[in-house]
Amino acid sequence: MEILKVNKKIKIHIKNNHGRSGTFPCDLEGEKNFTITKKHIQKALENEPKIRKQVEFFIDWDEDNFNSSMSSSEILLTYDFPTKNLKAIAPNLKWIHCTAAGVEHLSPFNWASDDLIITNSSGVHAKKAGEYGLMSILMLQNHMPKIITNQKNKKFVSLFSNPIAGKKIVLIGTGSLGSAMAKLAAPLGANIIGVNKKGKPVEGCSKIITIDKLDLVLPDADILYLALPETKETKNLINKKRLNLLKPSCGIVNIGRQSVLDYDALSKKLSKNEIAGAILDVFTPEPIKKNSKLWQTPNLIITPHVSSDDNGNYVKMTLDLFVKNLKFFIKNKKLVNQIDKNLGY
Repeated sequence: MEILKVNKKIKIHIKNNHGRSGTFPCDLEGEKNFTITKKHIQKALENEPKIRKQVEFFIDWDEDNFNSSMSSSEILLTYDFPTKNLKAIAPNLKWIHCTAAGVEHLSPFNWASDDLIITNSSGVHAKKAGEYGLMSILMLQNHMPKIITNQKNKKFVSLFSNPIAGKKIVLIGTGSLGSAMAKLAAPLGANIIGVNKKGKPVEGCSKIITIDKLDLVLPDADILYLALPETKETKNLINKKRLNLLKPSCGIVNIGRQSVLDYDALSKKLSKNEIAGAILDVFTPEPIKKNSKLWQTPNLIITPHVSSDDNGNYVKMTLDLFVKNLKFFIKNKKLVNQIDKNLGY
């Protein structure tokens, strides 16, 4: 526990989490990358003398001093927190900033008052997510999941491929993560069909359709790319029925949430060569259990939830966004990245 003292006016509680299996972060490397320190705060505010005079930060771990500190805090900066009795514990709380993009772990939001502002860190992941996305679709196009499986089995099989140009990528989820991939893949000639709720145009996508038209484009997909948050509408969106619509040569990438895709059905189809390959980056729980059949699934590449978290810079980018919003908060202006409590994102 450490207190960074400035002229106290607005108290901001920062809740860091120790890395533990089944939580976030799930290991010590994650803890190292996501911990917000006194040094980070000082750096973020070094060019903001007016802000420094108006705020006080209380930096804590887990729930060690959560109740006592939150009794006088107006702002909470963290990934997660106990929501039970929060209104009574934190009567002065006005704004919560979640250090991740996804906020499904906080839903349903019936614990939050109507006037409580909740924001997320959507956007800070984009550059890294875009590069991971480009890497993953090129790996699928070049049969890398199958080649790695062949290597494990000591099989030397020539698997030739074509450039990505002209290949159809169905991108479901055109927010900052999905669109970042599209912007990098489109210049290579990929034909990207974006799928979103309102049919809103997205840079890099040659065509946009609404989610109700999804089944019409799945049969022609060369790659299915998933970058969705977890909501009521997205849970089990790509189920066994929709997986059966895909052609055997199709590859799948998921950087959103596991709940969007039926991993059991996918594992079976990969084992039967009914899907060409898959790259999965998100799991529930994390880390994956040692007895999970995913470890033995052929033509599957597992990455440990690293698709969009910039090593060494994530906290800086998160705090840059937070400080931007802090200025708006002090001036009583609308904050960016506000969560719609009804939609869940």
